[in-house]
Amino acid sequence: MTAPRLEINLEKIRHNAVSLVARLRARGIAVTGVTKATLGDPRLAAVLLQAGVRGLGDSRIENIEAMRHGGVQAAMTLIRSPMMSQVDQVVSHADVSFNTELDVIDKLSIAAQKAGRIHGVVLMVELGDLREGIMPEDLEPMVRETLRLPNIRLRGIGTNLACRSGVSPDTQNMTELSELADSIDATFGPILDIVSGGNSGNLGWALGGDDTGRINDLRLGESLLFGLETLHREPIDGLHTDAVMLVAEVIESKIKPSKPWGVIAQTAFGAKPPLEDRGAIAQSILAIGCQDTDPEGLLPPAGITIIGASSDHLIVDTGSHQWPVGSEVTFRPNYSALVRAMTSPFVSKVVLDAISTAA
Repeated sequence: MTAPRLEINLEKIRHNAVSLVARLRARGIAVTGVTKATLGDPRLAAVLLQAGVRGLGDSRIENIEAMRHGGVQAAMTLIRSPMMSQVDQVVSHADVSFNTELDVIDKLSIAAQKAGRIHGVVLMVELGDLREGIMPEDLEPMVRETLRLPNIRLRGIGTNLACRSGVSPDTQNMTELSELADSIDATFGPILDIVSGGNSGNLGWALGGDDTGRINDLRLGESLLFGLETLHREPIDGLHTDAVMLVAEVIESKIKPSKPWGVIAQTAFGAKPPLEDRGAIAQSILAIGCQDTDPEGLLPPAGITIIGASSDHLIVDTGSHQWPVGSEVTFRPNYSALVRAMTSPFVSKVVLDAISTAA
């Protein structure tokens, strides 16, 4: 097989999804399967649907379009606030979108009227992570204005944590979200179907035994692909952590000094290289670089240490073993490394152990 390549084991992802869907269902919480890390690959979408997710979510309308064109029949949610320039696409391909701006919802309303469709809206609330979200004190007026717009149906409220600032989901902020949902329903009638508590960072809270209140949806992507919770990147009991692997090929293998010589300036990416002298080392260069993945997000196999990278080269210390040219090294990518590798046209995507993708 060609390298570099991502090896994606759908059967292991299916196992992870089945397990988390069942565990969360027992807590009264459904799963929205997030497909953005795999660019809306219809094969992954089908696996998640077979595993029991209630719908699919993606941050890019282009990925949702790809799934629609790939024959995926499921409820689709755009989980990033729509761009005004894309409201027609959003209404055409997404059933629901997450929103924080009334001007955008107004444009969605106009687009939905033109298309003869009803578009669902989830209002995102700011609870401390300082990414997207309406301030809690502004939520009620926002709900009131949203309810006035034709061809818009307010489906629910949600929040996002553990992303920009790493704020952990906990009893306090999840209780606040539940109380906001109760307040909205008390004021406007029982109108909220969805109370979306967050992402894979919520799993510790959701499965920890505390009262889950009104929270009835989590948006899971990283935990399904990697079998990890995302607050501390610890493995989740019973899940596969090797469902996605990145393979690169050795194009040079030599014994070299560990310390560069000459007048030292910045590297290709503006950093300054380490100047530690560890003597001669077995150094290999792999045909992959920062243009293709996030080198800092790659976990190498035992005995190999990543020591540098440029646009097209990954430099590793292979320890006591000198790897021959043409051999392959397999890395476990984190979310950052996977997302960049998925978007690189120079990284092949190979599906292993594919199961039936019939809808």
